[in-house]
Amino acid sequence: MIKILKFIFKNQFKASKFIDKSAGFTLVELLIALAMSSVMITVLLQFMISIITTDSDEQIKINSEQEIQTALDDISRDLQQAIYIYDAAGIDKIKDELRYPSDDTKTPILVFWKREISDNNSPGEDNSSLVVYYLDNSSSTMAARISKWQIEKDDEGFAPFNIAQYNTVEDAMNNWQKSGTAYTDAADVLIDYVDQTTPPPVPTTPPTPPPATCPNNSTTPPITWSKITPSNGMTGFYACVDKANTTAKVFIRGNALARRESDPNLIKYENDKKSYFPTASAIVQGAKSGY
Repeated sequence: MIKILKFIFKNQFKASKFIDKSAGFTLVELLIALAMSSVMITVLLQFMISIITTDSDEQIKINSEQEIQTALDDISRDLQQAIYIYDAAGIDKIKDELRYPSDDTKTPILVFWKREISDNNSPGEDNSSLVVYYLDNSSSTMAARISKWQIEKDDEGFAPFNIAQYNTVEDAMNNWQKSGTAYTDAADVLIDYVDQTTPPPVPTTPPTPPPATCPNNSTTPPITWSKITPSNGMTGFYACVDKANTTAKVFIRGNALARRESDPNLIKYENDKKSYFPTASAIVQGAKSGY
């Protein structure tokens, strides 16, 4: 179209030279100039909008990457002090003793006992806390979130574990019971904008969202991984636990699209949009329990 306008303008200009050189611009010339200006302004505006949109997209991706890495670092620091990490079977056994036992929107993914160091500890006193990280899909942002709940000595509902009453450490931990007092401490949000995508009714190739995967088991050294995921198929936050070696692999996938879109159908994981779903993972070994 621009070439056509240039052609018309060129011929009109040539004709006007023979008619009256002192007559100024004709109406046709002004209209052509106005049309060309409008085209140029439109192109420039589209270019500016494209730059702004690209910059905004990159910023929400960067924010998501930074936040999930910070959350992973926080979880890793906690796990480094873990003296016992529950596998999937263990979580099932004590789930009713935890906070939110009947809340289907909060799935316990990481549950472990963590050694607490306090100046007020008596000599020989073993002061530990129970820590639970939940995948919480009750968020008003439509994306999921990770919440942390922790109780320790003097908190309502807390009771220490008792190894002496059972034959093995595993039995003692799997039979732990809260005290008779109701919990008063609620879970705190660690991070928002975690991928909430669940598998579609008809499986895709490759699958969406990506499935939860654990490292391979081995006999030398002896390692057996237990996968811990929500029952609804979400894989935005999951864990693999090697109970015998007090080790966990933690995986988080963010959802940058949820920061921008308000339509729940536009924030689901798709393979051609995976750059909006940054991931981070870490394998962390806890402390020696001494039991």
